[in-house]
Amino acid sequence: MTDERPLLRPYTLTRGRTRPTGPDFDLVTIVRALPASNVTGLPPEQLRILRACQSPASVADIASDVGLSLNVVRVLLGDLRELRLIAARPPATVAQLPEERILREVIQGLHAL
Repeated sequence: MTDERPLLRPYTLTRGRTRPTGPDFDLVTIVRALPASNVTGLPPEQLRILRACQSPASVADIASDVGLSLNVVRVLLGDLRELRLIAARPPATVAQLPEERILREVIQGLHAL
């Protein structure tokens, strides 16, 4: 199987940068593309990233989908965030369960009804 994409070194894609601008992207940060009227002039790698996150996806999934290293994807995502073409949020966390005492009080209150 041949890959039709030209082979570019990672530092070429990121213009020598190793960190994204703004807050860092965790592996499980959820990214989604924002509606954009004009994406002309973007490099093909960033266009592939935008297509990969039309539905919300984690940074790890995006890197896998576009076939680029995680660090390169993080830097390119930082550029897309600066252009306001993506939104990123931390993954949803599992809420801590309430204390057993509170659950018992709720059950007693329901029984009292």
